[in-house]
Amino acid sequence: MQELTKKIINFVLDQSARPGAIYLLFGWSFIEAWFIIPIPPDALLIPMSIANPSKAYFYAYMTTISSVIGGLLGYLIGYFAIDFAMTYIESIGLIDAYAQASDWFTIWGSAVILIAGFTVIPFKIFTILAGSMKMNVLIFLLASVISRGARFYIVAYASKKGGQMAVDKIMNHADKLGYLFMALLLIGLIWSIV
Repeated sequence: MQELTKKIINFVLDQSARPGAIYLLFGWSFIEAWFIIPIPPDALLIPMSIANPSKAYFYAYMTTISSVIGGLLGYLIGYFAIDFAMTYIESIGLIDAYAQASDWFTIWGSAVILIAGFTVIPFKIFTILAGSMKMNVLIFLLASVISRGARFYIVAYASKKGGQMAVDKIMNHADKLGYLFMALLLIGLIWSIV
């Protein structure tokens, strides 16, 4: 598996410098939101944003949109084909991640999608789970846009401003950023009620 991952990384780095890289980025982030790909779209977004900083936010926008569309497909798979999805999730060894995400849904409800973009649990687990739990699709889409958009725009900004070193720091603390984002959201909700 490690050799395959290295080949994929080298392929991604080579492709990021090509003129048609935006199409690969769009397709990659669409597929990654509902199907297991060992490397997130950040791996293509980062070198593209570093190589062409003036387009970093456009790349983040395209990555967000395609990820949300792919997330909707994951949602539909969970909604209509959860038995098939569970067999697949179990076969690739992500059943524990699914159980953890399910626990978070129980605790946080729909708001879990807001932190899903920052956790180490693959986003596709949350998209399929949201569909299987019959989450309101409009809330799912809005939360996905916020969550995925925040992640990809942060990555694009860091790539544009700080290069690879800044991005590495963000990626090493992705979980903490997700929890911070959730805490800020809860504080905002409490503040608006009080």
